[in-house]
Amino acid sequence: MLRSPVLVAAFTGWNDAADAASHVIAHLTEQWRAQPVATIDPDPYYDFQMARPSIKMGATGVERIDWPYAGFAVASPSDAHRDVVLLTGAEPSMHWRGFCEEVVEICHSLEVEQVILLGALMADVSYSQPLPVSGTSNDPVLSTRLKMDPVEYEGPAGIIGLLQATFQRIDIPVTSCWIHVPHYASTSPCPKATLGLLHRIEELLDLPVPTGGLVEKTAAWENEVTQLVESDADIAEYINSLKDSSHSTQPPSGDDIARDFERYLRRRGPHPDSDADSDG
Repeated sequence: MLRSPVLVAAFTGWNDAADAASHVIAHLTEQWRAQPVATIDPDPYYDFQMARPSIKMGATGVERIDWPYAGFAVASPSDAHRDVVLLTGAEPSMHWRGFCEEVVEICHSLEVEQVILLGALMADVSYSQPLPVSGTSNDPVLSTRLKMDPVEYEGPAGIIGLLQATFQRIDIPVTSCWIHVPHYASTSPCPKATLGLLHRIEELLDLPVPTGGLVEKTAAWENEVTQLVESDADIAEYINSLKDSSHSTQPPSGDDIARDFERYLRRRGPHPDSDADSDG
């Protein structure tokens, strides 16, 4: 039996600018030596022309096929009074309502008591300052303690938003946290964004989270971006304007999220199956 387990989840895709959120799950899985406990069958939920399986060939033929999937793992940090369930995978392509119900069913079987959903979006923020983290929670005590700014938004949704609505409906405390990634330096990885989400998890769980070299990687990343900025006067002027702008400390507006969604679609490019069934 798990000890007051909390779920921490992130998915690759639109919800995951610079892979910052999914890298949090990978980082915690490694640092806490999490053990797999459950997977969701990918067949009903993934378009394998969009999220293709990978294959390993050898002298005798096919040695391994790795299918896209969403998987759960359990970690028991030595200095914590509770266990942490980690969920990650590719954002599903279709049947989102069924996917959310499967996630909830597995969480019920693990007796999850709290949910933390992680996301990352590209935004107009300064790379040299702390990256803003916005979010929402149906736990008013937690919202007040963390001084969370509510996000008002109406527009396209990702799987994070649908899962949040699903957990809210069944009255499980759920918090979503979104790190703002500088759109001009959003190439993966972005260790500063991953580190920012880890710090927020520390606050939410009230336990130390090992950084495992992310502080050093963040310093190196900032140095690389500084060199890029110094080589382009227009970029330097733009970033200086961000430092003086209160916009960088505000939660994302509907326009911010819509722009991020448009950037994501442009990166993906046209796809012949874009009208495939998706009930999310």
